[in-house]
Amino acid sequence: MTKSEAKQRIEKLKQVINHHRYLYHVLDRQEISEAALDSLKHELYKLEQQFPDLISPDSPTQRVGGQPLAKFKKVSHQQPMLSIEDVFNFDELTDWEQKLKRILPKSDLEYYGEIKMDGLAVSLVYQAGLMDYAATRGDGKTGEEVTQNIKTIEAVPLKLRLPADKEIDNFIKKFGQELDAKKLKKSLFNLKGRIEIRGEVFMTKKVFEKLNKEQEKKGEKLFANPRNAAAGSIRQLDSKITAARGLDFYGYDLMTDLGQFTHEQSHELLKLLGVKVSPENRYCRDPREAEKLHQRIYKIRDKLDFWTDGIVINVNDIKLMNRLGVIGKTRRGMVAYKFPAEQTTTVVKEVKFNVGRTGAITPLAKLEPVQIGGTTVSRATLHNLDEISRLGLKIGDTVILEKAGDVIPKIVKVLPKLRAGREKEIIVPKKCPICGSPIVHKKGEVAIYCSNSKCYAREKEKIIHFVSKKAFDIEGLGIKIVEQLIDQSLISDPADLFTLKQGDLEALERFAAKSAENLIQAINQKKEVSLERFLYALGIRNVGEETALDLAGHFGSLEKIQQTGLDDLKKVKDIGAVVAQSIYDYFQDKGNLKLIDKLRQNGVKILAKKVSRKQTLAGLTFVITGSLESLTRDEAKEKIRQLGGDISGSVSKKTDYLVVGEDPGSKHDKAKKLEIKILDEKEFSRLLIK
Repeated sequence: MTKSEAKQRIEKLKQVINHHRYLYHVLDRQEISEAALDSLKHELYKLEQQFPDLISPDSPTQRVGGQPLAKFKKVSHQQPMLSIEDVFNFDELTDWEQKLKRILPKSDLEYYGEIKMDGLAVSLVYQAGLMDYAATRGDGKTGEEVTQNIKTIEAVPLKLRLPADKEIDNFIKKFGQELDAKKLKKSLFNLKGRIEIRGEVFMTKKVFEKLNKEQEKKGEKLFANPRNAAAGSIRQLDSKITAARGLDFYGYDLMTDLGQFTHEQSHELLKLLGVKVSPENRYCRDPREAEKLHQRIYKIRDKLDFWTDGIVINVNDIKLMNRLGVIGKTRRGMVAYKFPAEQTTTVVKEVKFNVGRTGAITPLAKLEPVQIGGTTVSRATLHNLDEISRLGLKIGDTVILEKAGDVIPKIVKVLPKLRAGREKEIIVPKKCPICGSPIVHKKGEVAIYCSNSKCYAREKEKIIHFVSKKAFDIEGLGIKIVEQLIDQSLISDPADLFTLKQGDLEALERFAAKSAENLIQAINQKKEVSLERFLYALGIRNVGEETALDLAGHFGSLEKIQQTGLDDLKKVKDIGAVVAQSIYDYFQDKGNLKLIDKLRQNGVKILAKKVSRKQTLAGLTFVITGSLESLTRDEAKEKIRQLGGDISGSVSKKTDYLVVGEDPGSKHDKAKKLEIKILDEKEFSRLLIK
C-alpha cells in the first residue's frame, strides 16, 4: 500500500471508528460487534505503525500513549468551576425558587433537571474541534491538566463531531424562536475557535467492584467508593494506569455560546457534538416537575450502574441564569436537590433496655429526632452490651447514624471530640426493666436475659411474633391490639386468641361491631396452618424461617420432631449443634408442650408437610430475582422445596440456577459473570414439571 492510499484508508477508518463510538456512547446503540470494532482499530494501529508521520492527535489509537508525567501542570479556568448549593426537600426547593423570583420578579422561571453524578468534574477544551486540553476542577479557579488521562476514556471524543445539515435543521425546528439559528448554523458549520465542555468522570459500579477485587488480590488498599476510585485514576501520572481503570464520562454543560438560549439546548447540542449525556436529564416546567424527576431517580437509583446522590436543578434560560449571578462560590440559579441522607449525625438522649420474646434484653438508644433515608428517626438499636463497649458510647454523645434501605437505623460511630464533659456512662440494669426479676448472663453469649419466663414483655413479644406475617399471618392484629387484649386479661398466651368472641372485642376501645367481626373472622381463618409456619410461630430460639422449613421438610410432622433425640436433630441438613440444642430444649419444656396442646384443643390444625415423591431438584440451589407473572416468589420457593431443591438469597458459585422475572436486579449481572444458568419464567415452569 502506498503512503497516499494509507492516508486515505486511515482517514476512512478514523471516521468509521468515531461513528461507532458516537453510536455506542451517545446514542446507546450498536451496529457492529465489539470484536469487529476492535479489528478496525487494530488495522488503524498497524497502518499508523507503518506510516508514523500519518498519526494525528485525534486518532483513536492515541487514547493511551505518551511517557508518564513527572507532575501535573496548573491550568486557569476561563470561567470558574463553581460549587452548588444543596437542598434536601421540596419545601427548601420552593424556598429557593421564591428567592429567585424576588430577584427576577417579572421573569417566567423554567428549569432543567439533570442527574447529579458522584464523580470528578472536569473541563474539556477543544480548538477547531480537536481536544486541546482537559483539566480538573481544582479550587474552582485553577485545576490540573489531565489531558493524557482524559484521552483514555472512550466516552470522551478526541475530535468533536460535525453534525449533518439535517440534524441542525431538526434542532432549529425543535427549538424554534428560542435560539439564535443564524449563529448556530455558523458555529456548527466547521467548529472553528475554542469550545469548552464540562462534565463528570465516573466509574461504574461493575468496574468499581472488579477494581477492588484486583486490589484485594494484590494485597493493596481498597477504594472507599467509585468517586474516590475515579478521582484517583484521573490523577495517575502514567496514563496507561488510567486506561486500565475503565472510566466513563457524561457531559453536563456547554460553556461556549454557539447560539443556544437554554440549558436544555446545551445538552442537546452536546449530543450533536458527540458528547455523551445522561438520558435521565429533562426539562422541568416548575418545581413540581423537578420533584417528580427527583422521586423517579431516587426510586431507580439502585438499578443505575453509577452512584448518584441527587439531581441538579438549573434555571433553564441561560441569560436569566447569568443575571442571577454568583453568591460566594455557588451560582444562584442552580441547586443540588439531594436524596434523603443514608448517614447523618444526631445526639443520644437516653438508653433504654427492652425485653424480647426470648427474654433477651436489648439496649435501645433514644435520639434527637433526625431525618434519614426519607423518614424521621428518634431511636436506634444497639444490639447488645458488647456493641456499646465497641462504640465507647455514652449518653449525650454525638453519633453517626446509618440507614441501609429498609433496615432499622444503627449507630456506626461515636464522635468523642464533640464531647462537652456532661456525657454519662450507660448503666446496665441488674433487674428486668419490665417485671423486676433478676437478669441472667448465659455462658458463651453476649446477650443478657430476664429470668422470668412469664414476664409481661416476653409474653407480649411472643404473641406479636406468633401472629406476624411469616407465622400465622393474622391480619389486623397489631401491637396495640395485642397490648389491649393482654391488659384486659382476654389473652395470656397465643392459644387464647382462638377462644375470642366478637362480644369480647366490642367492649374494647377502638372496636365497633364490624371491626370486631373482621378480626374474629381473620383469626378463625388461620386455624389451619402449615407445619413450617407453626414451628416459626412458636418462637424457638435460633429457629428462623429457613430452619423451620428444613425441620418441616425433614420430619414431615410435629410429632416426629417432638420425639427426636438431640443427636438425630444434629444430623438434619443445615442445623448445627447450637440450633439442635435449642430445638431439643424447647420440646423438653413442659410449659411449651402445654401451649401446643392448648393450641390444638382451641381448634388449631397443623398441616403435615407434603413432600413430593419426585425429588427432581434435589441437590440444586436456586435464587429468584424480579417479579414473576404466574406465581408469587413464595409460591415459586415452595415448589422448588417440594421437589427437593434449596433456596438461597444471594448468587454465589454454589448457585445452580437464577430464576429471572421482570425488573431483575444486580443478581442477574452477577449470575452472568459467574456463568450460572439463567432461567426465564417459562423455562422455570418447564423445569418444575419435568
